[in-house]
Amino acid sequence: MSDVIEEIIKEKPIDKIQEGLRKGYFRLLNDNAKIEYLPQEHKEQFNDPEEKVRADYYFDLLEKYQYPGRRISFEIEMPDRTPERYADIVIYEDDARTRPYIVVECKKDGVSDAEFEQATKQAIANARVLHAPYAICVAGNTRRAMETEVWNDREPEKATITDIPISYGRVEEFRYKKGDANWDIKVVDQDELKRAFQKCHDTLWAGGKRSPTTAFDEFAKIIFVKIRDEKKGRRVGEPYDFQIKTHEPAESVYARINGIYLEARERDPEVFKENLRVEPEELYTVVEHLQGISLNKTDLDTKGVAFEQFMEDFFKGKNGQFFTPRLIVNFAIQMMDIKNDSVVLDPACGSGGFLLHALDHVRNQAEEYHPDDLTEQYRYWHDFAANNLFGIEINDSIARVAKMNMIIHDDGHTNVIGFDALDNIEKMTEKNRGFGKNKFDFIVTNPPFGASVKANEHPYLASFTLGKNGNRVRNNQSTEILFIERCLDFLKPGTGQMAIVLPDGILTNSSLQYVRDFLMDKAQILAVVSLPPFAFAHFGAGVKSSLVFVRKKAANENLGRYPIFMAIAEHIGYDATGRKDSRNTLPEIVKKYKEFLNNNAIT
Repeated sequence: MSDVIEEIIKEKPIDKIQEGLRKGYFRLLNDNAKIEYLPQEHKEQFNDPEEKVRADYYFDLLEKYQYPGRRISFEIEMPDRTPERYADIVIYEDDARTRPYIVVECKKDGVSDAEFEQATKQAIANARVLHAPYAICVAGNTRRAMETEVWNDREPEKATITDIPISYGRVEEFRYKKGDANWDIKVVDQDELKRAFQKCHDTLWAGGKRSPTTAFDEFAKIIFVKIRDEKKGRRVGEPYDFQIKTHEPAESVYARINGIYLEARERDPEVFKENLRVEPEELYTVVEHLQGISLNKTDLDTKGVAFEQFMEDFFKGKNGQFFTPRLIVNFAIQMMDIKNDSVVLDPACGSGGFLLHALDHVRNQAEEYHPDDLTEQYRYWHDFAANNLFGIEINDSIARVAKMNMIIHDDGHTNVIGFDALDNIEKMTEKNRGFGKNKFDFIVTNPPFGASVKANEHPYLASFTLGKNGNRVRNNQSTEILFIERCLDFLKPGTGQMAIVLPDGILTNSSLQYVRDFLMDKAQILAVVSLPPFAFAHFGAGVKSSLVFVRKKAANENLGRYPIFMAIAEHIGYDATGRKDSRNTLPEIVKKYKEFLNNNAIT
């Protein structure tokens, strides 16, 4: 029971500035333009990003490391240095502040690996000048503590320690331990998490040494290991494996992380098939970026949005992939009556956006239906995630992204497969028994536009009614047309419903009347919502399209004439230039559609 509730109750990150103000560690002046550190009465400009890092770490020095404020100084000038150089923070061993103990160098969160390496050398240089035994470089969550006397430029790992001592004590072998009030891994906010993800990708991309896709794949593997390590059973006080030990070389870190990866890959071979393909030094740096963060305890919205935004920025900017805007995805889900016992499919799932919004929809239901029972809340949505969400993605790299996205959102990845959704359905069933004809309650999808399936390349074209002209197999057919038929194959007869993004040409071109006839013959058209021309402009695509909602007819069902809900979405959250637009008619359309269903008794 406690494990289930722990999965539900996610911690929130501590606002160290607000807590420090409350405890009198510092105060803000001049409409928050300046910060004054107490008791030293040292003042600095607070709008500098590095100052926020210094203030956060000063809070830690007082709270977690238990150093007295009277023994801490700021901006200590290095003697006999030209040009002048200053240490950001110095902790002393005595009240008179004559014996330096730790020198701290602060950098803004998000600096490059090269900038961080240079900052660590500056911290060591300052510590040597002041004869301080320890130095630490802090850049947000990325931190490196060092023993001054042991430092060697060629082998920095030999001087690297897991952390500075607590209250002049001994250096620990491990820093992060489960359940420790001060030394457990911590939750972070969305911006902090996205910066950590970006730093990891920059390390792995290595300025172009790897292709963006390869770098992203390696990042996903490491995140996979990180989540697996957090969920591993261990007693309170036991250290996590995903961290760097005192004096541990990169090769040792690699061996331990790779061991976790190989074990996890063996248990779950559908997520990753390849070995880790990073150098030990690169993995060492990525672990530095992530080791202090708890992905498991950070709430789903924070880590989900951070991962999706990071992933969308990456693929949109570097790999030419287009993703459905979140507002449209959420709108499609809200238009449908998905419950926790519904079986949901996206046959062109990309990064898994539609599936994850379906999961969020059911999570909200769980809170509404079981407001006072956390265990029932968890069961309601977690069983849905694990058993009722299905995805198909033809691109293996993107399929892995979808699986990682599902894992980050607390699972559901086992029913995402890398496969061509237009290929033989029986082959899909062999891959995963959950896939088959007439099996799904809901399909939500944005199939690929503009591609063509050629008969001489894909013999399966002959199996589609829309792949033929009478009895003759067409030479080629567009993917979006074939996806209409394939989605109807998957839906349960009589009750199965689909929301599909289609180019307006399918709805209006006279040459495609046969497609509309097929759709009307096989399904009841529930609604057509026209999206504005710039709906996908923010994501680099400008095809005029609509969302079409249908119900698959039962065998021999004859409806006769029936009403169809029609709407035009004027705004979806972005204007024609790609800038955010506060006007958004999509929620209004959802409301009017629900009224339409009630008034017309639509099935």
